[in-house]
Amino acid sequence: MSNDGNLEDLVAYGIKCSEKEGAEYADVKYMDTKMEEISYKNENIERISRVDKRGIGIRCIVNKSWGFASTNELTREKITELAKKAVKIAKASSLVKKFDIELADEPIHEDTVKTPMKKDPFEVELSEKLSILQESAKRAKEFSDRIKVATSHYVSRKDKMILHTTEGTKIDQAIVFCGGGVASTAIEGGEVQTRSLPASFRGDFHTEGYEYFEGLKLIEISEKTSEEAIKLLTANKMPSGKSTIILGHSQLALQVHESCGHPTELDRAIGYEAAYAGTSFLTPDLLGKNFKYGNEQVTMVADATVPGGLGTFYYDHEGVEAQRNIMVDNGVFVGFMSSRETAKAIGFERSSGAARSMGYDRIPIVRMTNVNLEPGDWDFDELIEDTKDGYFMDTNRSWSIDDIRMNFQFGTEIGWKIENGEKTEMIKNPTYEGITPEFWGSVSGVCKEKHWKVFGTPNCGKGEPGQAAYVGHGIAPTRFENVRIGILK
Repeated sequence: MSNDGNLEDLVAYGIKCSEKEGAEYADVKYMDTKMEEISYKNENIERISRVDKRGIGIRCIVNKSWGFASTNELTREKITELAKKAVKIAKASSLVKKFDIELADEPIHEDTVKTPMKKDPFEVELSEKLSILQESAKRAKEFSDRIKVATSHYVSRKDKMILHTTEGTKIDQAIVFCGGGVASTAIEGGEVQTRSLPASFRGDFHTEGYEYFEGLKLIEISEKTSEEAIKLLTANKMPSGKSTIILGHSQLALQVHESCGHPTELDRAIGYEAAYAGTSFLTPDLLGKNFKYGNEQVTMVADATVPGGLGTFYYDHEGVEAQRNIMVDNGVFVGFMSSRETAKAIGFERSSGAARSMGYDRIPIVRMTNVNLEPGDWDFDELIEDTKDGYFMDTNRSWSIDDIRMNFQFGTEIGWKIENGEKTEMIKNPTYEGITPEFWGSVSGVCKEKHWKVFGTPNCGKGEPGQAAYVGHGIAPTRFENVRIGILK
């Protein structure tokens, strides 16, 4: 693969070609995506995967219709062809369009930015990463002969983007994230229990350097995963009924993700996104109607500026500056996450800056950023002490939610009975279900800022062809009343 001149010149050339071909608007995006995934299973390396994918995509509007084309051949000749192809596709699309494409206004930006970090994860020796993963899996496995599977995981990613638009925006941005986790599976008789830390499904991740992975201290916490997995083997099951529940950080992050994050993506709400993962019960006609998403203790924000959040960046992939926007204000639904196109479609003056793509060969679509539940005024110990009868539940094990994000069922890895203000016996296979507005309407306590932290997930799926985004959720433990529990066995 050859490269004519530097990358910025090549992107700028793509703008000139698009204008020459008659594009009413165009953005040209170079992306270089590096990703490394490593996992251990017991004593053996289970996976080492390295991705280095780079190329240029041209997106344009002609006759108020989109056209898009991409290539990994970084030459002027190929970019010339690419612009012609994108314009040709836009013209063809205009023949069958159902509506005109218009974009909300955005100021022109020129900026060079990158994730602050102490250690670039792609400059750390592989042997160092392997050593931590090997030792954490080893300690977890050797804790007991009832631990049949112990796994440890590491993931890092770097997205370098150079974006130019025909409006004059020029962005050079590099976003890096890193993280991991450890898990133990205990088996005895016909019983199987898994415990994961600091979160299930490969762990927790931040937009930081390698220092975040180091700070997870997987070696130190590995034996705790095994100890709790073994205790779960003989723990009592959760009874069926209705109860007060308190959700811990890891589980509450997924609850926010599924029941607030996805429903407030504007493309879902106006029907642009449906086939892959459904639409939303939160529709534009509910704005300004005092629709109660939850009670007055519930304020949700989409904030792409939170330090370390996995949905944190400086500019989205349309060149819109990162923002903090309120989705739910003291229980009332007030906003969406949007792109320039979807914002204009419902009359918003500006995009919320939530359009991202997961590679040079994908178009930007609306993706949640960091969707956060704002902290309340409870100390965690006080919240437990104030709960006379209930359950504390954490770390997701299973989830199910309907295609408008209204009815849901969740299972967690672990729970504890709360009796007279104290956590007592451990509970296995805890489950709960609810209807989204009713569930968030039952909040009776949110822990304060000192208990608030951001969890990250790197594999939120959406779109056709599919794109796996990395998003974050800031939460503090929260209490809910009169929740149906013990549904799944």
